[in-house]
Amino acid sequence: MLSAIRSSFQAAAPRYARAASTVVIEPKTNDFSVQNEPVLDYLPGSTERKELEGALARLSASTVEVPIMIGDKAYTTDLVQHQPYPHDHAKKVAKFYYATPELVQKAVDVALEARADWERVPLADKFDMWLKAADLMAGKYRQELNATTMFNAYYAQQGIKWQPVSTDKSSTLNSIRWRGLEGFVAAVSPFNFTAIGGNLAFTPAMMGNAVLWKPSDTAVMSNYTIYKIMREVGVPAGVVNFVPADGPVFGDTVTRSPHFAALNFTGSVPTFNRLWSQVGNNLSKYRNFPRLVGECGGKNFHLVHPSADVTSVVNGTIRSAFEYCGQKCSACSRLYVPKSLWSKVKEGLVARQKELKVGDVQEFDTFMGAVIDEKAFDRISGYIEHAKSSSSLSIIAGGKYDKSKGFFIEPTIVETSDPMERIMREEIFGPLLTAFVYQDADVDAVIKLVDETTPYALTGAIFAQDQAWLESATEKLKNSAGNFYINDKSTGSVVAQQPFGGARLSGTNDKAGGPQYALKWASPQAVKQTYVQLTDIKYPYMG
Repeated sequence: MLSAIRSSFQAAAPRYARAASTVVIEPKTNDFSVQNEPVLDYLPGSTERKELEGALARLSASTVEVPIMIGDKAYTTDLVQHQPYPHDHAKKVAKFYYATPELVQKAVDVALEARADWERVPLADKFDMWLKAADLMAGKYRQELNATTMFNAYYAQQGIKWQPVSTDKSSTLNSIRWRGLEGFVAAVSPFNFTAIGGNLAFTPAMMGNAVLWKPSDTAVMSNYTIYKIMREVGVPAGVVNFVPADGPVFGDTVTRSPHFAALNFTGSVPTFNRLWSQVGNNLSKYRNFPRLVGECGGKNFHLVHPSADVTSVVNGTIRSAFEYCGQKCSACSRLYVPKSLWSKVKEGLVARQKELKVGDVQEFDTFMGAVIDEKAFDRISGYIEHAKSSSSLSIIAGGKYDKSKGFFIEPTIVETSDPMERIMREEIFGPLLTAFVYQDADVDAVIKLVDETTPYALTGAIFAQDQAWLESATEKLKNSAGNFYINDKSTGSVVAQQPFGGARLSGTNDKAGGPQYALKWASPQAVKQTYVQLTDIKYPYMG
């Protein structure tokens, strides 16, 4: 669901504050407060439900054409692509076009040309645009965004308030000037959260950067909606260029440019590794050392202590593993349960699994729709077939799948006798949960197992009523997850409440939704201006 910022301006401060004869302008912005957009209930008969149903009907009535947008010009190519409905893949959400290498290079050139004027726009004016966009996303375009499937202005506004110490401003003034990065930023976004696409492309833009945005093939229409909203609020043509493209074509072209300044990426480990390697190979070509920010998913855990509340474990695990078909980077994929609780936990999981309706997302009692595309369907069903054939695995719920109309896979629960089985180590990114039952006496040894089983460290959760164990496990699992949950599910991070990101092969842990993220996309310049004459070369102690 869309989470947007609402703002209330508290003071109309001037755009600039200038000391006598000061050369560098200290930025001043209107103070504003932010809060998370309330989550609507979409109950039968509610206004928001009627509006969403109307948006779904309107958008599903035709296939939307989405162009490549470079500057203020729309382009099409012979490389025609379609975004299908996952639940009814014969129908197409959108028709779009892959950019050629020449068009990607054109986008680079246009972005560099747009950068100079955009970078000079005061940050206060940029923040105003982003706040207007937040209001549009929370209101006018809310259901369109929901049907086709921001931001960091507050943190940036707070961050740029800091200025260095000037001990005597009548003689010397020290200041920080916030600049965009020199060059352009490449943003590569995933399908699974509309807000991530907007964040990856437009947070760097907010800080004065020019951006090439490659959306996911399976989220083109929702991402294009965000692009149009940002143009509507005043972001100039060329600042963010919307460039659907084949991954290697886009990656090869942007990383070859000497003006490549940064990568903002969410996607798979192999793709991020490839891009990082390309940057390393081209390092001598660049005008600056590029900044690389990436979030790459995880193999997330729920670890259950013998003192845990079974009801919370069952409900939290079902939600974490199967909401959005398990296609969240944070979804629970591996579950560790003590033998003393397993019969109750197993009974609860199986009972809850039977309640989950899989079907058309336009039917509001549907818990799970289809997985995103055929590639995902084939990958996930391959793991289910592996579970059926392995002597160490047994399916205790689900296990069926069918792609004749849509890419439907039952929420599937597997029990393993081998905690190092590959189904416990490899990211699946789908509605498949695997449980390992351990002996109660081994609970502390299992902590080490949880930490070392996979190369990822994105999210994890522990469940217990034993306070001493909670404290001990939290310390021992410090590096196991970038987002760590105690007696709660491993999913559901909210901007400003649980800034998101992980380390190890889960990414660079730059914490989108946190206070430092916006400033990651700025290049600070320290400026010292002296107002008194330099009258001598000697220091006082020299006599």
